[in-house]
Amino acid sequence: MNNLRLVFSIIFLSIAIVGVSSASESTHPVAVQAGDLVRIILPGESTLDRAFEVDRQGRLLLPEVGTVEVAGLTEPQMQDRVAQRLGQAFRDLSGLKVMIQERRIRINVLGFVEQPGEIVLPAGASVQMALREAGGLRSGAQINRMQLRRAGERSVFDYKAYLDSGDMEKLPSLNSLDTLFVPASPKIGNVAVKFDPKALNDKGDAAEDRTAVKVFGEVYNPGSFSFKENATLVDMLMRAGGVTRYASVEQIRVIINSKPQVFNLTRYLDSGDASTLPVLKAGTTIFVPKQQEEIKSGANTVYVMGEVFKPGAYEGNKNAGFLDVLANAGGPTRFAETRQIRVIRRDGRVERFDLLSFTEGMGATTPELMAGDAIFVPEKTDLNEKSWTKVAPDRAVKVIGEVNRPGRFEWSDEMSLMDLLAHAGGPKPNADTAKIRIVLPASNGATDTRIFDLNDFLNGHLSQQDLPRITAGTVVMVPDLPDDPSDNKSQWVRQASDDSIYLFGQVGAPGRYRFDPKLHFLDILAAADGPTRNADISNVRISHRNGTTAKVTKLDLAMYFETGDESLLPHVRPGDSIYVPEKDRNWLAETKDTTIRVLGAVNKPGRYRFNDDMTLLDLLAEAGGLNNDGYPEKITVVNLSCCRDQARTFDLNEFSKTGNFSMLPVLRAGDTVYVPSEKDSDWSKARQGLEDVFRVLTVSALLGFI
Repeated sequence: MNNLRLVFSIIFLSIAIVGVSSASESTHPVAVQAGDLVRIILPGESTLDRAFEVDRQGRLLLPEVGTVEVAGLTEPQMQDRVAQRLGQAFRDLSGLKVMIQERRIRINVLGFVEQPGEIVLPAGASVQMALREAGGLRSGAQINRMQLRRAGERSVFDYKAYLDSGDMEKLPSLNSLDTLFVPASPKIGNVAVKFDPKALNDKGDAAEDRTAVKVFGEVYNPGSFSFKENATLVDMLMRAGGVTRYASVEQIRVIINSKPQVFNLTRYLDSGDASTLPVLKAGTTIFVPKQQEEIKSGANTVYVMGEVFKPGAYEGNKNAGFLDVLANAGGPTRFAETRQIRVIRRDGRVERFDLLSFTEGMGATTPELMAGDAIFVPEKTDLNEKSWTKVAPDRAVKVIGEVNRPGRFEWSDEMSLMDLLAHAGGPKPNADTAKIRIVLPASNGATDTRIFDLNDFLNGHLSQQDLPRITAGTVVMVPDLPDDPSDNKSQWVRQASDDSIYLFGQVGAPGRYRFDPKLHFLDILAAADGPTRNADISNVRISHRNGTTAKVTKLDLAMYFETGDESLLPHVRPGDSIYVPEKDRNWLAETKDTTIRVLGAVNKPGRYRFNDDMTLLDLLAEAGGLNNDGYPEKITVVNLSCCRDQARTFDLNEFSKTGNFSMLPVLRAGDTVYVPSEKDSDWSKARQGLEDVFRVLTVSALLGFI
């Protein structure tokens, strides 16, 4: 029982402590400091839904609004300030949450450490953690006089005392924006030297002995080596690691007793004659010089330079030809431009030789070489290299415009326009391949421009012989297609009016469009997103502007969709204009010869377009039908189109009873339909007369009664 009471007492005490701690935290809220990670949550905004670090100036750098000062603020204060700034760019901040995700400190570690600079550590990090983050201490650091600088004040602490005792109380706590400085020991001197024993060469085993044998030059381990009786020069070279690949073994210099001599190691190795070896003495000096290339010249010398495997000077003879000398130099490398090999004559003349054409049997002949000539094999032009100066202007072709790799390319007569376009990576998707411009240089310094339709070639309408001939100096321009006029009105002004078709009226995207004569009328209509729902497709007008006289074609597009008759569609060409009128347009725009007037007691009197497929019933339905005052027994039709001044009446009630369509009067464009009001009928007039009579009698009776 006593144990149970003890347990409950401990639990209550823990709860009380936690409550006091919570109350203390609520009394002293945590303030934001430099180095902290602040989490911002704003649903729907991915650029903000992440953690941001408080910089050294105590600011958050937020997208759209810039920097926000948050250092020293509590979390609620920080949320209010961030919300105030974000409200300048974002409208809905109802779901905004701003909180401290991780407490961190930002300090500077300077002085004798491996990686001095600013570091970021978790809150509560120790001095040892800061030194480890800075790469550790350098050799020669004075660890008993470390300094901590905070807000302009400096304190000195003994880091060695901590290392000796492990007592954390001997280390100061770190706050954000502190500076930890590690001084250097006064015993290390004023010159910083990094000692790396791996980088030092082996200086031999007798570096300080004046009787040692000194070996230097083109050997792997030069140095001073102890002298041993009966040791030969080869033994000493082996002790020095042997000679390098650049050593001139025929010209080894040996100084014995202050007397220099030359030793030929190659001759000794070829003969094995030990008598040729010099007898070494104490203090001998051995020097292995670097091999020097001998400059070859003579009456039969031919020079090979550039992209060959073994460039140099070669001795020729009367029977040695061009290919013999080139093969003796190892042949061209994979970087060689074999089409532009140059032979530089001794008198300064330059001849070009196409080795590729020669190997393909295309008629080229090898040049004849003479003593003193030089063969130069140039480097192949790299397509990825932006510099075009490697291609001479007299053999270059320029490709510009909408290709994947525009630039300046080397030209060869075996190439065609297709080869050149392929060399440039081909046209881009927005390239106008029907209007490729080829600018050829003319003899008088002018230019000759030709238009080439690549689509005709790709569709099989042209052969290889129809391709335009390209020469060096030609400019090939691949233009781009004009942008959609609904997207950018400033772009299509570059398009020539002679290549355009104009679309106006009730279409999805009216404007000026590039048109190929091989395309169909429906192609250009589809390019403009087709007619709108308000379009009157039965009265489309096409103005042909490319002829000698003006001509307008009328198109009933609705009839085409009903019948599928292709003959109804007009043939359009660049320069034409297409107008799609509005369905409910002003009747004043209609001519009287193409409409029928509907007057009288109808809901929508006016002028209506009429065709031969319509009847009087269709016309009355389009006019909204008779209103409440309409008199259907006496509908009058005035025929002005066929029989002038002739009028007929139609009884709509009688027709509705019998359904006899022969009773319907014939209508033509230009006629007038009048629906009288019921008050104008004979019965209505008779009824009105009777009402007047009864009204008079009633008044008379009343007067007599009075």
